Amino acid sequence: MAEKKSSGNPGSGPAGAPPRRVPMRDFSRSLPMSLLRAREAVMRQFRPSLRLHGLTEQQWRILRALAAAETIEVTELARVAFLLGPSLSRILRDLEARHLIERRVVRADQRRTEVSISAKGLELIKAVAPSSEAIYAAITRRYGARKLAELQDMLGVLEHRLAAMELTEEGSAEADQ
Repeated sequence: MAEKKSSGNPGSGPAGAPPRRVPMRDFSRSLPMSLLRAREAVMRQFRPSLRLHGLTEQQWRILRALAAAETIEVTELARVAFLLGPSLSRILRDLEARHLIERRVVRADQRRTEVSISAKGLELIKAVAPSSEAIYAAITRRYGARKLAELQDMLGVLEHRLAAMELTEEGSAEADQ
């Protein structure tokens, strides 16, 4: 008798066995995976433009964050750009070598460093901006301006509620000690 092959679908078992059941929602419906897939779909639109300007996604995030602030401490930049310290240090070295940013030690505390975007970095932002805005316009046309605004609002609410949940759990853990 011929062995029945798996359909190759995630969750279908080998050789006709029933799919594995785990006591959790389907993998394709997990919120982290949905958010990652959506992020990837969005970034696929922006990557070619960034590459044309010699930038990685992380470098662009840093430059965008710096363009929005006059100066910022490195630890705060890591937080707003969602980068780990070691990665940020490496990227800052590269951006500084390209004269796109400027770093200086905080006078009041020599252990702290502030970063700002340089004139050359601002020129690069201005060069990338038209392409970036055109991509946003295309996404908006495809998805809808109202739906995109609602999505961003909903994601903001989700972020704030989960942050509040973390604070509540931290307070509860401290009370238990």
